[in-house]
Amino acid sequence: MRAIAVHKAGHWPPEAREIDAIALDFDHRHRRRVLLTTATGREILLDLDTVARLEEGDALRLEDGGIVRVIAAPEAVLDIHAAPETLLRIAWHLGNRHLPVQVLGAALRIRADHVIAVMLAGLGGHVHAHEAPFDPEPGAYEGAHAAHHHDPRHHHDH
Repeated sequence: MRAIAVHKAGHWPPEAREIDAIALDFDHRHRRRVLLTTATGREILLDLDTVARLEEGDALRLEDGGIVRVIAAPEAVLDIHAAPETLLRIAWHLGNRHLPVQVLGAALRIRADHVIAVMLAGLGGHVHAHEAPFDPEPGAYEGAHAAHHHDPRHHHDH
């Protein structure tokens, strides 16, 4: 089976028929082409024209019209709590290290990393290690290359 399109959560076609589901960690939810195994053991080839960022509740449309629901699989994460000013400082340090970060209201979530956990504690953060789905903020420039057109006649020395 081959998955050829993505329907975002809440925007599945009315005629869609869900035939299976697939639990994917964050790394496997940001792909263009990869062989995947569904919850029932079926192999499907994700075969998209461009890289897609799959989220909980999205659907992979198969060539035959069937739908495979995407589930964000739990993975090892660290939830970080701190006073607002401290949490802001922690967010800066995580960004400075280019780590993917999920914003959870008054907390942050990152992938589990014992070295970073020690750094966070040293900055005044309270770290809770557990298993949960990880869905970090998209990069500031994610998709920007497609929307930005640069006219070679336009100079930036104005």
